[in-house]
Amino acid sequence: MALGERLKKARNDKGLTQIEAAKKLGVTNGALSGYERNYRDPDTNMLKEMAELYEVSLDYLVGSKITSNKEMGFSKKDELDIAKRMAELQNDLTSATGLLFDGEPMSEEAKESLLEAMEFGVRLAKKNNKKYTPKKYRENDEE
Repeated sequence: MALGERLKKARNDKGLTQIEAAKKLGVTNGALSGYERNYRDPDTNMLKEMAELYEVSLDYLVGSKITSNKEMGFSKKDELDIAKRMAELQNDLTSATGLLFDGEPMSEEAKESLLEAMEFGVRLAKKNNKKYTPKKYRENDEE
């Protein structure tokens, strides 16, 4: 599936019209249409905004992973738990001084990459926890 098709599917799954999505993303309807028809490629920042708006991962949009948050089976509570944990981690990283990476002070880009990797790890751990926990021990937290 091409990028444009994934963008359109994610927008439709979210229940947004092209006009509504374009307005929320701060682009013209024509630009969004161009992205969805594969006439032009969105830049990295636009892809990130689209992923957040459509509630899918960047990996899903660019095709390196074929799972959206919905397909991974996360409930609203799971998403809130992940967001809370990531906010705590981000706060810890930004408030810490003297962070080093490979012997050099950690750049903002390195911190951002670290946070993205940690978020992936948290999501994977949550998914595996659900997968391998016997049903009788699972809490019914689906909403």
